[in-house]
Amino acid sequence: MTTFNSRQLGKNGPTVTSPALGGMSLSGAYGRVAEEDGVRVIHAYLDAGGTLIDTGDFYGAGHNEMLIARALRERSRDDVVLSVKFGALLAPTGMMAGFDGRPEAVRSSLTYSLQRLGTDHVDIYRPARLDPQVPIEETVGAIQEMVEAGFVRHIGLSEVSAETIRRAAAVAPISDLQIEYSLLSRGIETNGILDTCRELGIGITAYSVLGRGLIGGSGAVAGSLGRMPRFQGENLDHNRALVATLEEIAAAKGVTLAQLAIAWVAARGEHLVPVIGSRKVSQIESMVGANEVSLTDADLARIDAAVPVGAARGDRYPGQFMDQLDSEK
Repeated sequence: MTTFNSRQLGKNGPTVTSPALGGMSLSGAYGRVAEEDGVRVIHAYLDAGGTLIDTGDFYGAGHNEMLIARALRERSRDDVVLSVKFGALLAPTGMMAGFDGRPEAVRSSLTYSLQRLGTDHVDIYRPARLDPQVPIEETVGAIQEMVEAGFVRHIGLSEVSAETIRRAAAVAPISDLQIEYSLLSRGIETNGILDTCRELGIGITAYSVLGRGLIGGSGAVAGSLGRMPRFQGENLDHNRALVATLEEIAAAKGVTLAQLAIAWVAARGEHLVPVIGSRKVSQIESMVGANEVSLTDADLARIDAAVPVGAARGDRYPGQFMDQLDSEK
């Protein structure tokens, strides 16, 4: 029987299952998911032995946290590790309108999250992005106060640079950095982020492991995906051609392309945990199956030759959102 792997998020973080379940896609990010279906997905993940659920207070403007609370209503809170991002400001249209990392915002956002999640603590709490107007030391310091008060167990970061990671880690222990990492997004290998996390004993929770559907997903250009540079024109054609070379490798191993992509991220180090945004129960089954995929040195070399660092074309976000990423500076 296939089971989840267990990994510790950094030297100071919690022990969790890998892969983790990402909640964003259950709250309309890539199309509507019925409430009952969302609960079924979460239950399927937990029933399979999964523990780490990642969410954000801005996913569906609070909907995702309330969905998770509903799914966990008859479950033991101690069996789940809840990772929550905060700080993203939303306009009534649902579009991002900046980020707020002030200490006051930390405390207020956490209060609302605890209420929506129906819990007395969050296991990992992290700013969704760096607020350029607020030193990371102030944001992390405020979260540390919430740790000392018992409302938060561990501190995480998201999409920040190697320099910012070091500054944050000098204030308080950091469990993990959440950042995009996949066969099509390998920037952390060249900009010092991956090496810094290894040096400091900080875990990495990798999101968009399937390239937002390009690697083993539908890859449909719809809604918000159509605005992503990687899904436009010649960029899309080029990236699909790259992925086609991976399909041969997956077929040779008798696994799906999605499972190959998940296994590749997991194989990059024991401190990495892929976060998969499943929308169907069948995708949970595929996610668990990825733990059976063993990649040899020869497999990894073949994958690197097929999709080397920097091979994908197009930024991972539209220009205005790339400008908000401290990790890209």
